[in-house]
Amino acid sequence: MERLLHAMGDVHPHPAKAELARELSRITFERWTSGKAQGKTIFCNSGFEAVEAALKTATLATGKPGVIAFSGGYHGLGYGALNVTHRDYFRAPFRSQLAHFGHFLSFSGESEALGCSDSTFPLSLALSLGERETSLPIADRTTLDDLAPQIRQLCARHQIGAILVEPVQGRGGIRVPPAGFLALLRKTCDELNLLLICDEIFTGFGRTGRWFACEHSSVIPDLICLGKALTGGFPLSACVGNSRLMDDAWPRSTGEAIHTSTFLGHPVGCAMALAQIKEIDARKLVARSATLGARLLTLFRKMTLRSGLVCEIRGVGLMVGFELRHPDGSPATGEVLSIIKQMLARGFILLPEGEHSNVISFTPPLTISEAQLSRCVAALEKVL
Repeated sequence: MERLLHAMGDVHPHPAKAELARELSRITFERWTSGKAQGKTIFCNSGFEAVEAALKTATLATGKPGVIAFSGGYHGLGYGALNVTHRDYFRAPFRSQLAHFGHFLSFSGESEALGCSDSTFPLSLALSLGERETSLPIADRTTLDDLAPQIRQLCARHQIGAILVEPVQGRGGIRVPPAGFLALLRKTCDELNLLLICDEIFTGFGRTGRWFACEHSSVIPDLICLGKALTGGFPLSACVGNSRLMDDAWPRSTGEAIHTSTFLGHPVGCAMALAQIKEIDARKLVARSATLGARLLTLFRKMTLRSGLVCEIRGVGLMVGFELRHPDGSPATGEVLSIIKQMLARGFILLPEGEHSNVISFTPPLTISEAQLSRCVAALEKVL
């Protein structure tokens, strides 16, 4: 902050901004393609701005305004992002001012919930992505089979330019999609000449046990949206796209840029992001997230629950959701909020996720110790 506190957005690029753009290219497109492709970055402040930069890129590149998103998807609350954020709670008050270019399909991610009562309960665990085994009911597999035809139908009726997806839904309730989901989207985008946008604002930088969650499926998106852990505590986000796509989509400035903001690529944020990426790499926190995530699921598997509620655990890496419902299937919202308050009193910060706030999310710092995880699960078992 003593060296440079402000650099006037895109007017006077500072060295750290160029260094970070280079680093984001290295850890995304260059790493994914063994150096055959590069990435170019639009810097932003909040996560929803990165999503909106991706939406702008998509319509510039394709000439089509429509975007396919998914049920339960959360992409931020700005007016552009609201068009592709699914939950009506956020959209309804502003529906009259929205452009309605978002079209939603089913995100079939949850595995089948199991009843549990006065014994150690069996857990329905969705542990993996990509082509590895998942514990999904047949109905979800049927939905996956229907996905490509549904996308084609939407493209026949609307001017669709892109598909926007979270590889694992965060605010939607830590929902893990079925095996092959992301790969099918990539294949369909290639066939229909659509752009695939991965919103990894929540899942990026080791959260799921890989640098980015799309890597579980070996899928390379056209655009990836990053934020949150990018800096580890400073408002900075980024939309990183394949450099050829970015060069073709965005016109050269003739004195005015058609997309900018005052604090774009803030020098302090860029310095923090460079330090953050270095720490994640040096401390091997991505692999640590995978190891501790598996350990967390094992701890949950050994729990005893005597509440009479129906429960389900799902997640990957240190991104785990603990869903509670009543025996009649209704969400146990009141119980979850009570549990979270009691856990806070015991010194553990947890958050409710999902449309009904009945999913307790476990997304701790990747530096958390195994002992701290064990204490948290032990405290949760007592509260339950």
